[in-house]
Amino acid sequence: MTALWFETALLPHGWEAGVRIVIGEDGCIASVNANMPYCAGDERHWAAIPGVPNLHSHAFQRAMAGLTERRGDTRDSFWTWRDLMYRFAERIDPALLEAVAAMAFVEMLESGFTRSGEFHYVHHRPSGAAYDPAATMAISLASAADRTGIGLTLLPVFYAASGFGGQAPTAGQRRFISSIDEFARLVDASEGAVRTLPDAIVGIAPHSLRAVPPDALLTLTQMRPDAPFHIHIAEQIREVEDCVAWSGRRPVEWLYDSFDVDARWCLVHATHISSVEVAAIVASRAVVGLCPITEANLGDGVFPAHAFAERGGRYGVGSDSNVAIDAAGELRMLEYGQRLIVRERNVLAGQSRSSGRTMVEAAVAGGAQALGVPVVGLVAGASADIASVDAGHPSLAGRRGDAILDSWIFATGRGAVDCVWRRGALVVRGGRHVAREQVVQQYKHALRLLLDGA
Repeated sequence: MTALWFETALLPHGWEAGVRIVIGEDGCIASVNANMPYCAGDERHWAAIPGVPNLHSHAFQRAMAGLTERRGDTRDSFWTWRDLMYRFAERIDPALLEAVAAMAFVEMLESGFTRSGEFHYVHHRPSGAAYDPAATMAISLASAADRTGIGLTLLPVFYAASGFGGQAPTAGQRRFISSIDEFARLVDASEGAVRTLPDAIVGIAPHSLRAVPPDALLTLTQMRPDAPFHIHIAEQIREVEDCVAWSGRRPVEWLYDSFDVDARWCLVHATHISSVEVAAIVASRAVVGLCPITEANLGDGVFPAHAFAERGGRYGVGSDSNVAIDAAGELRMLEYGQRLIVRERNVLAGQSRSSGRTMVEAAVAGGAQALGVPVVGLVAGASADIASVDAGHPSLAGRRGDAILDSWIFATGRGAVDCVWRRGALVVRGGRHVAREQVVQQYKHALRLLLDGA
Protein backbone atom coordinates (compact mmCIF):
# COMPACT_ATOMS: atom_id res chain seq x y z
CA MET A 1 0.00 0.00 0.00
CA THR A 2 0.99 3.62 -0.62
CA ALA A 3 0.08 6.47 1.72
CA LEU A 4 -0.17 10.05 0.46
CA TRP A 5 -0.49 12.94 2.91
CA PHE A 6 -1.78 16.31 1.74
CA GLU A 7 -1.87 19.56 3.64
CA THR A 8 -5.31 20.04 2.12
CA ALA A 9 -7.57 18.12 -0.26
CA LEU A 10 -10.92 18.56 -1.96
CA LEU A 11 -13.17 15.79 -0.64
CA PRO A 12 -16.80 15.29 -1.74
CA HIS A 13 -18.13 17.46 1.11
CA GLY A 14 -15.48 20.17 0.76
CA TRP A 15 -11.90 21.04 1.65
CA GLU A 16 -10.22 19.32 4.57
CA ALA A 17 -6.80 19.69 6.17
CA GLY A 18 -4.28 16.96 6.92
CA VAL A 19 -5.75 14.41 4.50
CA ARG A 20 -4.16 10.97 4.39
CA ILE A 21 -5.08 8.82 1.39
CA VAL A 22 -4.08 5.16 1.42
CA ILE A 23 -3.93 3.42 -1.95
CA GLY A 24 -4.37 -0.34 -2.13
CA GLU A 25 -2.44 -2.76 -4.31
CA ASP A 26 -5.29 -2.71 -6.82
CA GLY A 27 -4.73 1.01 -7.46
CA CYS A 28 -7.95 2.02 -5.74
CA ILE A 29 -8.32 4.25 -2.70
CA ALA A 30 -8.48 2.10 0.42
CA SER A 31 -9.13 4.90 2.91
CA VAL A 32 -9.38 8.68 3.21
CA ASN A 33 -8.95 10.37 6.58
CA ALA A 34 -8.83 14.08 7.38
CA ASN A 35 -7.17 15.98 10.22
CA MET A 36 -4.38 13.44 10.36
CA PRO A 37 -0.78 14.26 11.31
CA TYR A 38 1.94 13.60 8.78
CA CYS A 39 3.54 10.21 9.39
CA ALA A 40 7.12 9.33 8.52
CA GLY A 41 7.09 7.31 5.31
CA ASP A 42 4.04 9.03 3.82
CA GLU A 43 4.49 10.92 0.55
CA ARG A 44 3.93 14.56 1.42
CA HIS A 45 2.27 17.07 -0.92
CA TRP A 46 0.34 20.33 -0.72
CA ALA A 47 -3.17 20.31 -2.28
CA ALA A 48 -5.01 17.36 -3.84
CA ILE A 49 -7.95 17.42 -6.24
CA PRO A 50 -9.67 14.58 -8.08
CA GLY A 51 -8.37 13.84 -11.56
CA VAL A 52 -10.65 15.28 -14.22
CA PRO A 53 -12.17 12.95 -16.85
CA ASN A 54 -11.66 14.05 -20.46
CA LEU A 55 -14.97 12.91 -21.91
CA HIS A 56 -14.33 13.61 -25.60
CA SER A 57 -11.08 13.24 -27.52
CA HIS A 58 -9.93 12.44 -31.05
CA ALA A 59 -6.33 11.60 -30.15
CA PHE A 60 -4.99 11.49 -33.72
CA GLN A 61 -5.93 15.14 -34.25
CA ARG A 62 -3.20 16.17 -31.78
CA ALA A 63 -0.82 15.96 -34.75
CA MET A 64 -2.83 18.67 -36.57
CA ALA A 65 -2.57 21.25 -33.79
CA GLY A 66 -1.71 24.64 -35.28
CA LEU A 67 -1.76 23.42 -38.88
CA THR A 68 -5.24 24.68 -39.80
CA GLU A 69 -4.88 28.32 -38.75
CA ARG A 70 -4.29 29.63 -42.28
CA ARG A 71 -7.26 31.06 -44.16
CA GLY A 72 -8.13 29.54 -47.52
CA ASP A 73 -9.55 31.17 -50.64
CA THR A 74 -13.10 30.93 -49.30
CA ARG A 75 -14.72 31.73 -45.98
CA ASP A 76 -13.25 29.43 -43.33
CA SER A 77 -15.54 27.28 -41.18
CA PHE A 78 -15.90 23.96 -39.43
CA TRP A 79 -16.65 22.40 -42.80
CA THR A 80 -13.43 23.61 -44.45
CA TRP A 81 -11.52 22.46 -41.35
CA ARG A 82 -13.18 19.06 -41.67
CA ASP A 83 -11.90 18.68 -45.25
CA LEU A 84 -8.36 19.28 -44.00
CA MET A 85 -8.88 16.79 -41.16
CA TYR A 86 -10.06 14.13 -43.61
CA ARG A 87 -6.90 14.54 -45.68
CA PHE A 88 -4.83 14.24 -42.52
CA ALA A 89 -6.71 11.14 -41.37
CA GLU A 90 -5.84 9.41 -44.63
CA ARG A 91 -2.16 9.41 -43.62
CA ILE A 92 -2.48 7.88 -40.14
CA ASP A 93 -1.36 4.26 -39.77
CA PRO A 94 -1.38 2.13 -36.60
CA ALA A 95 2.20 2.94 -35.55
CA LEU A 96 1.75 6.66 -36.16
CA LEU A 97 -1.55 6.63 -34.27
CA GLU A 98 0.10 5.07 -31.23
CA ALA A 99 2.87 7.68 -31.22
CA VAL A 100 0.46 10.62 -31.61
CA ALA A 101 -2.02 9.26 -29.07
CA ALA A 102 0.76 8.71 -26.54
CA MET A 103 1.76 12.37 -26.88
CA ALA A 104 -1.84 13.48 -26.40
CA PHE A 105 -2.24 11.22 -23.36
CA VAL A 106 0.98 12.52 -21.78
CA GLU A 107 -0.25 16.09 -22.16
CA MET A 108 -3.66 15.19 -20.78
CA LEU A 109 -2.14 13.67 -17.66
CA GLU A 110 0.23 16.61 -17.20
CA SER A 111 -2.76 18.97 -17.23
CA GLY A 112 -4.83 16.98 -14.70
CA PHE A 113 -6.95 14.82 -17.02
CA THR A 114 -6.76 11.20 -15.81
CA ARG A 115 -9.11 9.35 -18.19
CA SER A 116 -9.76 9.88 -21.88
CA GLY A 117 -12.99 9.14 -23.70
CA GLU A 118 -11.65 8.26 -27.15
CA PHE A 119 -14.32 8.92 -29.77
CA HIS A 120 -12.53 6.65 -32.24
CA TYR A 121 -13.58 6.51 -35.88
CA VAL A 122 -10.44 5.84 -37.97
CA HIS A 123 -11.04 2.10 -38.12
CA HIS A 124 -9.93 0.93 -41.55
CA ARG A 125 -7.07 1.09 -44.01
CA PRO A 126 -6.79 4.21 -46.23
CA SER A 127 -8.52 2.23 -48.98
CA GLY A 128 -11.49 1.54 -46.69
CA ALA A 129 -10.61 -2.15 -46.38
CA ALA A 130 -10.66 -3.65 -42.91
CA TYR A 131 -7.47 -4.32 -40.99
CA ASP A 132 -6.69 -7.80 -39.76
CA PRO A 133 -7.34 -7.86 -36.87
CA ALA A 134 -10.30 -5.52 -37.29
CA ALA A 135 -9.47 -3.52 -34.15
CA THR A 136 -5.86 -2.81 -35.17
CA MET A 137 -6.27 0.95 -34.72
CA ALA A 138 -8.00 0.45 -31.37
CA ILE A 139 -5.07 -1.73 -30.31
CA SER A 140 -2.80 1.26 -31.03
CA LEU A 141 -4.90 3.47 -28.76
CA ALA A 142 -4.84 0.83 -26.03
CA SER A 143 -1.08 0.53 -26.34
CA ALA A 144 -0.68 4.31 -26.00
CA ALA A 145 -2.91 4.27 -22.92
CA ASP A 146 -0.88 1.42 -21.44
CA ARG A 147 2.42 3.22 -22.05
CA THR A 148 1.25 6.46 -20.49
CA GLY A 149 -0.99 5.09 -17.76
CA ILE A 150 -4.11 7.09 -18.63
CA GLY A 151 -7.54 5.59 -18.02
CA LEU A 152 -9.33 4.72 -21.25
CA THR A 153 -12.97 4.67 -22.21
CA LEU A 154 -12.89 3.55 -25.83
CA LEU A 155 -15.87 4.70 -27.88
CA PRO A 156 -15.87 2.97 -31.27
CA VAL A 157 -17.76 5.16 -33.72
CA PHE A 158 -20.40 3.98 -36.16
CA TYR A 159 -20.47 6.00 -39.38
CA ALA A 160 -22.65 5.17 -42.39
CA ALA A 161 -23.66 8.32 -44.30
CA SER A 162 -22.41 11.77 -45.26
CA GLY A 163 -25.63 13.61 -44.49
CA PHE A 164 -29.22 13.43 -43.29
CA GLY A 165 -31.42 11.01 -45.16
CA GLY A 166 -28.66 8.45 -45.68
CA GLN A 167 -26.61 10.37 -48.22
CA ALA A 168 -23.77 8.31 -49.68
CA PRO A 169 -20.45 8.67 -47.83
CA THR A 170 -17.65 10.63 -49.44
CA ALA A 171 -14.22 9.34 -50.37
CA GLY A 172 -12.75 11.16 -47.37
CA GLN A 173 -14.94 9.10 -45.04
CA ARG A 174 -14.03 5.66 -46.34
CA ARG A 175 -11.82 4.85 -43.33
CA PHE A 176 -14.78 5.42 -41.00
CA ILE A 177 -17.59 3.52 -42.75
CA SER A 178 -18.96 0.19 -41.49
CA SER A 179 -22.09 -1.87 -41.85
CA ILE A 180 -23.96 -2.66 -38.65
CA ASP A 181 -22.67 -6.24 -38.67
CA GLU A 182 -19.10 -5.09 -39.26
CA PHE A 183 -19.42 -2.58 -36.47
CA ALA A 184 -20.74 -5.19 -34.03
CA ARG A 185 -17.65 -7.29 -34.74
CA LEU A 186 -15.47 -4.21 -34.33
CA VAL A 187 -16.96 -3.49 -30.89
CA ASP A 188 -16.29 -7.07 -29.82
CA ALA A 189 -12.73 -6.78 -31.07
CA SER A 190 -12.30 -3.44 -29.30
CA GLU A 191 -13.20 -5.07 -26.00
CA GLY A 192 -10.42 -7.55 -26.66
CA ALA A 193 -8.02 -4.73 -27.50
CA VAL A 194 -8.40 -3.07 -24.09
CA ARG A 195 -8.72 -6.23 -22.00
CA THR A 196 -5.25 -5.95 -20.46
CA LEU A 197 -5.80 -2.38 -19.25
CA PRO A 198 -6.79 -2.27 -15.56
CA ASP A 199 -10.12 -0.44 -15.77
CA ALA A 200 -10.81 0.21 -19.44
CA ILE A 201 -14.39 0.61 -20.60
CA VAL A 202 -15.87 0.20 -24.08
CA GLY A 203 -18.92 2.16 -25.15
CA ILE A 204 -20.85 2.88 -28.34
CA ALA A 205 -20.67 6.08 -30.36
CA PRO A 206 -23.00 6.79 -33.27
CA HIS A 207 -21.11 9.64 -34.91
CA SER A 208 -24.04 12.04 -35.40
CA LEU A 209 -27.62 12.15 -36.66
CA ARG A 210 -26.36 13.14 -40.09
CA ALA A 211 -24.03 10.10 -40.26
CA VAL A 212 -26.32 7.45 -38.74
CA PRO A 213 -29.76 6.62 -40.20
CA PRO A 214 -32.60 6.16 -37.66
CA ASP A 215 -32.86 2.39 -38.04
CA ALA A 216 -29.13 1.99 -37.44
CA LEU A 217 -29.30 4.30 -34.42
CA LEU A 218 -32.02 2.12 -32.92
CA THR A 219 -29.87 -0.98 -33.40
CA LEU A 220 -26.90 0.75 -31.78
CA THR A 221 -28.92 1.66 -28.67
CA GLN A 222 -29.63 -2.05 -28.20
CA MET A 223 -26.10 -3.29 -28.89
CA ARG A 224 -24.62 -2.67 -25.41
CA PRO A 225 -27.59 -1.46 -23.35
CA ASP A 226 -25.54 -0.58 -20.25
CA ALA A 227 -22.50 0.93 -21.95
CA PRO A 228 -21.73 4.65 -22.34
CA PHE A 229 -23.45 6.02 -25.44
CA HIS A 230 -22.00 9.16 -27.07
CA ILE A 231 -23.14 11.17 -30.08
CA HIS A 232 -22.17 14.48 -31.68
CA ILE A 233 -25.23 16.69 -31.95
CA ALA A 234 -26.21 20.27 -32.85
CA GLU A 235 -22.60 21.41 -33.07
CA GLN A 236 -23.09 23.66 -36.08
CA ILE A 237 -25.91 25.93 -37.29
CA ARG A 238 -25.79 24.25 -40.69
CA GLU A 239 -26.30 20.89 -39.01
CA VAL A 240 -29.43 22.24 -37.29
CA GLU A 241 -30.75 23.69 -40.55
CA ASP A 242 -30.10 20.44 -42.43
CA CYS A 243 -31.88 18.44 -39.72
CA VAL A 244 -34.91 20.73 -39.88
CA ALA A 245 -34.99 20.38 -43.67
CA TRP A 246 -34.83 16.59 -43.34
CA SER A 247 -37.19 16.00 -40.43
CA GLY A 248 -38.99 19.26 -39.64
CA ARG A 249 -37.37 19.24 -36.19
CA ARG A 250 -34.16 20.39 -34.58
CA PRO A 251 -31.54 17.67 -33.83
CA VAL A 252 -32.04 17.39 -30.06
CA GLU A 253 -35.80 17.76 -30.49
CA TRP A 254 -35.83 14.93 -33.06
CA LEU A 255 -33.65 12.73 -30.85
CA TYR A 256 -35.87 13.10 -27.79
CA ASP A 257 -39.03 12.56 -29.84
CA SER A 258 -37.56 9.36 -31.31
CA PHE A 259 -35.53 7.72 -28.52
CA ASP A 260 -35.57 7.18 -24.77
CA VAL A 261 -32.49 9.22 -23.92
CA ASP A 262 -31.25 8.51 -20.39
CA ALA A 263 -28.26 8.91 -18.08
CA ARG A 264 -25.92 6.72 -20.14
CA TRP A 265 -26.08 9.17 -23.06
CA CYS A 266 -23.51 11.88 -23.64
CA LEU A 267 -24.61 14.58 -26.08
CA VAL A 268 -21.36 16.01 -27.39
CA HIS A 269 -21.43 19.78 -28.00
CA ALA A 270 -25.23 20.35 -28.19
CA THR A 271 -24.18 23.92 -28.92
CA HIS A 272 -27.28 25.17 -30.67
CA ILE A 273 -30.29 24.15 -28.59
CA SER A 274 -33.57 25.80 -27.63
CA SER A 275 -34.94 26.27 -24.12
CA VAL A 276 -37.29 23.34 -24.72
CA GLU A 277 -34.32 21.16 -25.66
CA VAL A 278 -32.42 22.34 -22.57
CA ALA A 279 -35.34 21.17 -20.41
CA ALA A 280 -35.47 17.79 -22.17
CA ILE A 281 -31.76 17.11 -21.63
CA VAL A 282 -31.95 18.09 -17.96
CA ALA A 283 -34.95 15.85 -17.37
CA SER A 284 -33.27 12.87 -19.04
CA ARG A 285 -30.17 13.18 -16.80
CA ALA A 286 -27.94 12.84 -19.86
CA VAL A 287 -24.53 14.54 -19.80
CA VAL A 288 -23.61 17.27 -22.25
CA GLY A 289 -20.00 16.95 -23.40
CA LEU A 290 -18.54 20.44 -23.74
CA CYS A 291 -15.23 21.09 -25.51
CA PRO A 292 -14.86 24.87 -25.19
CA ILE A 293 -11.35 25.24 -26.65
CA THR A 294 -12.19 23.24 -29.76
CA GLU A 295 -15.62 24.84 -30.08
CA ALA A 296 -13.93 28.24 -30.06
CA ASN A 297 -11.21 27.11 -32.45
CA LEU A 298 -13.77 25.82 -34.95
CA GLY A 299 -16.14 28.76 -34.57
CA ASP A 300 -18.97 26.48 -33.45
CA GLY A 301 -20.69 28.86 -31.07
CA VAL A 302 -21.29 28.82 -27.31
CA PHE A 303 -23.45 26.34 -25.42
CA PRO A 304 -26.03 27.95 -23.07
CA ALA A 305 -24.30 26.58 -20.00
CA HIS A 306 -25.72 29.21 -17.66
CA ALA A 307 -29.36 28.30 -18.32
CA PHE A 308 -28.48 24.60 -18.43
CA ALA A 309 -26.62 24.58 -15.11
CA GLU A 310 -29.28 26.68 -13.37
CA ARG A 311 -31.79 23.92 -14.15
CA GLY A 312 -29.48 21.24 -12.77
CA GLY A 313 -28.04 20.05 -16.07
CA ARG A 314 -25.06 17.69 -16.03
CA TYR A 315 -21.94 18.43 -18.03
CA GLY A 316 -18.31 17.46 -18.44
CA VAL A 317 -15.43 18.72 -20.55
CA GLY A 318 -13.25 17.26 -23.26
CA SER A 319 -10.27 18.23 -25.37
CA ASP A 320 -11.89 17.08 -28.66
CA SER A 321 -9.49 18.09 -31.48
CA ASN A 322 -6.61 18.41 -29.00
CA VAL A 323 -5.50 21.72 -30.49
CA ALA A 324 -4.56 22.67 -26.91
CA ILE A 325 -4.68 20.12 -24.09
CA ASP A 326 -5.40 21.74 -20.75
CA ALA A 327 -8.02 20.65 -18.21
CA ALA A 328 -8.01 24.06 -16.51
CA GLY A 329 -8.06 25.78 -19.90
CA GLU A 330 -11.28 24.01 -20.91
CA LEU A 331 -12.98 25.16 -17.71
CA ARG A 332 -11.65 28.69 -18.08
CA MET A 333 -12.93 28.92 -21.65
CA LEU A 334 -16.29 27.52 -20.54
CA GLU A 335 -16.79 30.26 -17.95
CA TYR A 336 -15.39 33.02 -20.15
CA GLY A 337 -17.76 32.09 -22.97
CA GLN A 338 -20.70 32.51 -20.61
CA ARG A 339 -19.36 35.84 -19.36
CA LEU A 340 -19.20 37.15 -22.92
CA ILE A 341 -22.81 36.14 -23.56
CA VAL A 342 -24.37 37.12 -20.23
CA ARG A 343 -22.04 40.10 -19.68
CA GLU A 344 -21.59 39.20 -16.03
CA ARG A 345 -18.81 37.59 -14.01
CA ASN A 346 -18.73 34.21 -12.21
CA VAL A 347 -21.71 33.06 -14.24
CA LEU A 348 -21.30 29.35 -13.45
CA ALA A 349 -20.53 29.75 -9.75
CA GLY A 350 -23.01 27.65 -7.84
CA GLN A 351 -23.84 27.39 -4.14
CA SER A 352 -20.14 27.38 -3.26
CA ARG A 353 -19.93 30.79 -5.00
CA SER A 354 -16.62 29.66 -6.47
CA SER A 355 -16.56 29.34 -10.25
CA GLY A 356 -13.56 27.02 -10.03
CA ARG A 357 -14.98 24.61 -7.49
CA THR A 358 -18.41 24.49 -9.12
CA MET A 359 -16.94 23.65 -12.52
CA VAL A 360 -14.40 21.13 -11.23
CA GLU A 361 -17.03 19.23 -9.27
CA ALA A 362 -19.40 19.28 -12.25
CA ALA A 363 -16.70 18.12 -14.68
CA VAL A 364 -15.57 15.29 -12.40
CA ALA A 365 -19.12 14.01 -11.77
CA GLY A 366 -20.38 14.53 -15.32
CA GLY A 367 -17.25 13.16 -16.94
CA ALA A 368 -17.30 10.04 -14.78
CA GLN A 369 -20.96 9.42 -15.59
CA ALA A 370 -20.38 9.86 -19.31
CA LEU A 371 -17.33 7.57 -19.35
CA GLY A 372 -18.92 4.77 -17.33
CA VAL A 373 -16.89 5.22 -14.12
CA PRO A 374 -19.06 4.07 -11.19
CA VAL A 375 -17.13 5.66 -8.29
CA VAL A 376 -15.14 8.87 -8.62
CA GLY A 377 -13.39 11.41 -6.45
CA LEU A 378 -11.22 11.20 -3.37
CA VAL A 379 -13.28 8.48 -1.69
CA ALA A 380 -12.68 4.89 -0.68
CA GLY A 381 -13.37 2.50 -3.53
CA ALA A 382 -12.59 4.95 -6.32
CA SER A 383 -9.62 4.54 -8.62
CA ALA A 384 -6.76 6.59 -7.18
CA ASP A 385 -6.88 9.25 -9.88
CA ILE A 386 -5.45 12.27 -8.11
CA ALA A 387 -3.78 15.53 -9.09
CA SER A 388 -1.75 17.79 -6.83
CA VAL A 389 -1.01 21.42 -7.51
CA ASP A 390 2.26 23.17 -6.81
CA ALA A 391 2.41 25.25 -3.64
CA GLY A 392 5.43 27.02 -5.07
CA HIS A 393 3.64 28.43 -8.10
CA PRO A 394 3.53 32.22 -7.68
CA SER A 395 -0.11 32.46 -8.71
CA LEU A 396 -1.05 30.05 -5.91
CA ALA A 397 0.81 31.85 -3.15
CA GLY A 398 -1.33 32.26 -0.04
CA ARG A 399 -4.34 30.46 -1.54
CA ARG A 400 -6.61 28.29 0.57
CA GLY A 401 -9.73 26.27 -0.15
CA ASP A 402 -11.71 27.21 -3.24
CA ALA A 403 -9.20 29.94 -4.09
CA ILE A 404 -6.79 27.15 -5.07
CA LEU A 405 -9.17 25.99 -7.80
CA ASP A 406 -10.10 29.50 -8.88
CA SER A 407 -6.42 30.41 -9.25
CA TRP A 408 -5.54 27.13 -10.97
CA ILE A 409 -8.22 27.67 -13.60
CA PHE A 410 -8.06 31.42 -14.13
CA ALA A 411 -4.47 32.36 -13.24
CA THR A 412 -2.19 29.37 -13.85
CA GLY A 413 -3.52 26.55 -16.02
CA ARG A 414 -1.57 23.37 -16.67
CA GLY A 415 1.66 24.86 -15.33
CA ALA A 416 0.42 24.53 -11.77
CA VAL A 417 -0.12 20.77 -11.85
CA ASP A 418 2.69 19.15 -9.88
CA CYS A 419 1.97 15.43 -9.53
CA VAL A 420 -0.65 13.09 -10.97
CA TRP A 421 -1.48 9.58 -9.83
CA ARG A 422 -3.49 7.35 -12.14
CA ARG A 423 -4.83 4.12 -10.70
CA GLY A 424 -2.40 4.70 -7.83
CA ALA A 425 0.70 5.00 -10.02
CA LEU A 426 2.66 8.25 -10.04
CA VAL A 427 2.70 9.20 -13.73
CA VAL A 428 3.50 12.93 -13.46
CA ARG A 429 6.13 14.38 -11.13
CA GLY A 430 7.24 17.99 -11.09
CA GLY A 431 4.77 18.73 -13.87
CA ARG A 432 6.35 16.26 -16.30
CA HIS A 433 5.16 12.82 -17.29
CA VAL A 434 7.63 10.13 -16.28
CA ALA A 435 7.84 8.89 -19.90
CA ARG A 436 7.77 12.33 -21.55
CA GLU A 437 11.23 12.26 -23.14
CA GLN A 438 10.71 8.96 -24.94
CA VAL A 439 7.16 9.82 -25.99
CA VAL A 440 8.22 13.20 -27.38
CA GLN A 441 11.00 11.67 -29.46
CA GLN A 442 8.64 9.09 -30.96
CA TYR A 443 6.03 11.78 -31.58
CA LYS A 444 8.52 13.99 -33.43
CA HIS A 445 9.53 11.05 -35.61
CA ALA A 446 5.87 10.33 -36.36
CA LEU A 447 5.24 13.95 -37.30
CA ARG A 448 8.14 13.91 -39.75
CA LEU A 449 6.59 10.90 -41.45
CA LEU A 450 3.08 12.35 -41.40
CA LEU A 451 4.06 15.75 -42.76
CA ASP A 452 6.61 14.60 -45.33
CA GLY A 453 5.19 15.72 -48.65
CA ALA A 454 1.91 16.87 -47.10
